[in-house]
Amino acid sequence: MRTVGHYLKPFIGRISIQMLIKISGTVVELFLPALLKVIIDTYAAGHDLGGIWRTGAVMVLCAFLAWLGNCAANRMSTNISREVTRRLRTDLFRRISQLSAAQQDRLTDASLVSRLTTDTYNVHNMIDRMQRLGVRAPMLLVGGIIVSALTEPVLTLVLVATLPLLAVTVWWSSRKGVPLFTLVQEGQDHLVRKVQENMSGARVIRALSRTKWEQDAFGEVNADLAARQRKADLTMAVVSPITSFILNAALAMVVLVGAWRVSAGMIGPGTIISFLSFVTIILNALLMVTRIFVMYSKGSASAKRLEEVLLMPADLMIEEADAAQEEEHIVFDHVSFSYNKNYDNVTDLDFRVRRGQTLGVIGPTGSGKSTLLSLLMRQYDADRGEIRIGGRPIRSLTPEELHDRLGVVFQYDFLMADTIRENIRFGREISDDAICSAIETAQASFIHLKEDGLDHELNVRGRNLSGGQQQRVLISRALAGDPRILLLDDCSSALDFRTDRELRHALRQRHGQATTVIVAQRVSAVMAADLILVMDRGRIIGQGTHETLLESCPMYRELCTLQLGGDAA
Repeated sequence: MRTVGHYLKPFIGRISIQMLIKISGTVVELFLPALLKVIIDTYAAGHDLGGIWRTGAVMVLCAFLAWLGNCAANRMSTNISREVTRRLRTDLFRRISQLSAAQQDRLTDASLVSRLTTDTYNVHNMIDRMQRLGVRAPMLLVGGIIVSALTEPVLTLVLVATLPLLAVTVWWSSRKGVPLFTLVQEGQDHLVRKVQENMSGARVIRALSRTKWEQDAFGEVNADLAARQRKADLTMAVVSPITSFILNAALAMVVLVGAWRVSAGMIGPGTIISFLSFVTIILNALLMVTRIFVMYSKGSASAKRLEEVLLMPADLMIEEADAAQEEEHIVFDHVSFSYNKNYDNVTDLDFRVRRGQTLGVIGPTGSGKSTLLSLLMRQYDADRGEIRIGGRPIRSLTPEELHDRLGVVFQYDFLMADTIRENIRFGREISDDAICSAIETAQASFIHLKEDGLDHELNVRGRNLSGGQQQRVLISRALAGDPRILLLDDCSSALDFRTDRELRHALRQRHGQATTVIVAQRVSAVMAADLILVMDRGRIIGQGTHETLLESCPMYRELCTLQLGGDAA
């Protein structure tokens, strides 16, 4: 994976041309004070009106060429920075899409959003300003000092004496700026996270009358970001007044020394006027340099955050392994896993499911049911034990091989602001006939009752559908790809009992060859499964058929009594 600097390499040729144009325009601009000196000391003193007009015309031409060169160079720098940022943002999004669940947990969604937006914007500004000012400012500074030294060496020494002070100021600001702007970006992450939480939970917040409380919480996060931004801005803002004070003091000294030398007849008035023009050029160049370091501090801090994602190594490596001869389709061989590596979230998961069978997983909240599915989808790697699919260790399957086998419906899944057809197809090559078959199996016939059917437009997150309708569209999406392994994570919680029963019956009739894993809170959703796992506190405390567990597992028997009453048997 490439660093941010590598994205500039394909544009080295264009950047070189842009820099050449910028240098040419800057050199032409440096001629103007010298021409002014010639007009005052030579032609004005000799009352040569023709020479004044000719030299004035040359000055106008130089000013026009300098303006034209700067415009052309700035246009090129804008195009280059835009293209670099586009490629950087594309690769960053691709890398984020490839992060494992553990890496995404570590970075947080809010931070990834901030890096993809604010940080790429800061890098864009840095690249753009470095091309615009990174050549022009040093050229004006160095060129101004050289030409002024040739014009009047004594006055130049007065000006050069201030450069060490300016260098120390710029070095200090750069050293302080990067860590401070890194803290600003971290504060931006917290703000984005808070906004995401409020937008996602807006209905709950209003329903519980917690709007004022959330506004206060947001105000605290916002105030923290403002404080970090203020500290960074004040630190960098010190540079400009210090620089201006030093240069203005130097300018005052130049005027005093220059006036003394003019009165002594050592130099002419045109020389000091020309020299003051060079001082103005050098002053502006130094102010440009301070702006460059401010932009560099922001851009460098953001570039490091982007590189943290771009250079993050893959932690779900593909291992070579031969397929074993197993009758079972899914095997968990004494699997244990921990999210934070302090204690096991699931311990010693050991079971086998044959091809075409249905596995039901039931247990209280926090018992490890969804973690089991996450391991089966290889969002995380097990810490101990081995998971095998079709006789092959899951670590030996590429993401494409694994995900092509799976059809997944999460408890809290999402729908896009698009047509129902595209939400079910989800970028795959699936015919309308396959979509309609999946809709029929998922008991989602309400789609055909819509005026525009499959072309019905959904709002963001499918807000214009009920909870049960959303779940049936999501089940249709999973079934449309004809998966070999179907994972259903409490996906029928919003369905009534009759629809739930018809759905399970249709799944057995139409997708009986697929191995199905059902995670549910309802006993009725899993009681017909070939194998049922009862989980509690990350462990399997019972496994078997419905009848077996009624006799051997007290927790399962209690769940059946509570939910089914006298029909538990």
